[in-house]
Amino acid sequence: MKKYIIVATMFMTTAACQQVPQQSTEVSVNKFSDTNLQKIYTLQDKRNTAELLPFLHHSKATYRKEAALAFASVQDTLAIPDLLGLLTDTTTAVRKAAAYSLGQIGHSKAESSIIKHMPQEGKPEVQAELLEALGKIATTAGVEFLTDYNATNEVSQAGQTWGLYRAGLRQQHTPKGVELVVKSLASVRPYEVRLAAAHFLARTPRLDLTNYRQALLTAATSDQAPEVRMAVTQALGKVRAMDKAQFLSNIAQSDPDYRVRLSAVRAMSGLEFSQIKPAILAALQDKNINTAVAASEFIQANPAGVEIDTLLQLLPQLQDARVRSGVIWVTLRNSQPHNRALLNLRYKQQYQNLRNPYEKAYLLKALSGDVENYKYIAEQMFLAEQPILATTGMDALISMRQQSDFPRKFETEFADIFKKAVGTGDVALVGMAAAAIRDPKLNLRSQYKEHSFLAQAQQKLQLPRDMETNIELQRTIDYLNGKRESITPENPFTHPIDWTLVKRIPEGQQVLLRTDKGTIVMQLFLEDAPGSVANFVELVEKRFFDDLYFHRVVPNFVVQGGDKRGDGWGSSDYSIRSEFAPLNYREGYVGMASAGKDTESNQWFITHSPAPHLDGKYTIFAKVIDGMDVVHQLEVGDKILEVSLK
Repeated sequence: MKKYIIVATMFMTTAACQQVPQQSTEVSVNKFSDTNLQKIYTLQDKRNTAELLPFLHHSKATYRKEAALAFASVQDTLAIPDLLGLLTDTTTAVRKAAAYSLGQIGHSKAESSIIKHMPQEGKPEVQAELLEALGKIATTAGVEFLTDYNATNEVSQAGQTWGLYRAGLRQQHTPKGVELVVKSLASVRPYEVRLAAAHFLARTPRLDLTNYRQALLTAATSDQAPEVRMAVTQALGKVRAMDKAQFLSNIAQSDPDYRVRLSAVRAMSGLEFSQIKPAILAALQDKNINTAVAASEFIQANPAGVEIDTLLQLLPQLQDARVRSGVIWVTLRNSQPHNRALLNLRYKQQYQNLRNPYEKAYLLKALSGDVENYKYIAEQMFLAEQPILATTGMDALISMRQQSDFPRKFETEFADIFKKAVGTGDVALVGMAAAAIRDPKLNLRSQYKEHSFLAQAQQKLQLPRDMETNIELQRTIDYLNGKRESITPENPFTHPIDWTLVKRIPEGQQVLLRTDKGTIVMQLFLEDAPGSVANFVELVEKRFFDDLYFHRVVPNFVVQGGDKRGDGWGSSDYSIRSEFAPLNYREGYVGMASAGKDTESNQWFITHSPAPHLDGKYTIFAKVIDGMDVVHQLEVGDKILEVSLK
């Protein structure tokens, strides 16, 4: 794993240093000194198809390209005929942009035209973009074309494999295609091809890869790229083999990259604990906190056969609150009733003595290992002064209610708790409780003969800030009324791009993110996502992010921050538009968190590793250029000391 040097002398501490330098109007620091480009991006921001379409036929290729890319975010099917027409444009960049946007719009009516055009396209980069776009919209005909396509260069080979991956996410694949992808793991194939193949095998649902055991094992243990090894190791979970526990345990205890080790742990689901015990215990004590957390989550998801005495002996050696939480949860769940009482008393006393809200939250979640603790958890949830405690309490209660062995005698009490949570007006409790009420697996409809309390809660929301909660409430109201789910309302357009600010941000502007684990340097992608970058810079200049916490860390996926509440439910009183440029989530890329398209505001995340399933769905507005070693150490509750412009 690549290491980075932390440069401590780069910090800026004064408000003056935070400001983007004022630029003379004659000096161009980015491409947006061009007023036509401003107009195109403004029309994209407004989702104005009618006024964007003429730019697709502009005499200047730059404007045709930018307008074509705008439709990747607008995603209006009315643009498909014009975009298809651009596939014969004389400028390579225009054809490539049109291909990308056709994939982003995602309608199968472009499929046949793309297939017909492929023999005419001679540029590898456009071939690749067309093949990947085809994967996003392919029916059976498109998948067959992708599988049979004769890619004659490395670039188009990568596009073909990524196209098969995109189709696989949509559960569109064939046995012949799977065999082609497995062959693409060969070490002689280019990195991009191997990476795409690995993610196809890891993320395509319901594949049985037993027949490809040896090819997968070879790649998982010998590929030079950890990004490939981790995805192939995840795919090994789809192999049925007598020695599965052995080879996954070997990977979990030997690979030098923590992301591969934790992928091996996750792939062990369904195996007997006795077969994987040494590997799991080692993972719980792994030198990288993400592997330890993943192991803790694994035993929570697979508690059968986990030995209580072993966990109790191990617990004093575990210092991280999140890892301990998972171990305690399993200990309570698997203990005999007469032992639970003493353990519950011990952990409740510890809970009252803790001061760190994130540590308290994890211990509260751990107590949900015993369903008899539901009253205590509910009491702490409703008394909580910190949002993270209330949110975690609700999460714990929902998890208890979802257990297959949940005691029916508590059904009414839990229904009353969810109703009371909706009445609190807290956006997180309201949204989470509403989602639980309509969960068909919980069958709660009969518990709510009268449900005006949901409409009353909905009326108290502030939009667009509380849009996520509003959506949850409306879906639950529809469910209880026996209606078809309402169309999700669009966020109002209230926060246009600040072009005055944009024009004084240099392309390549860097940001210093100082945490209590070290410093991270990010480079902003202004020319790809001007609205998102301007919004981020504005918040930086207001010191919005200073002294906040990383509230979400998913091992080998993302670390997330920017939430004033500290629990993931905090938003602003405005939202900005999604901006989807032809960029890909790789290690260290920074994206805007959202509750759906055009709902972004102040939360953002950094990826631990490639996450291609996020491509084109979450705005990419920056990447880490220094300090990835810090990113890989971050935990929930780590503090963002300061964010400043460099």
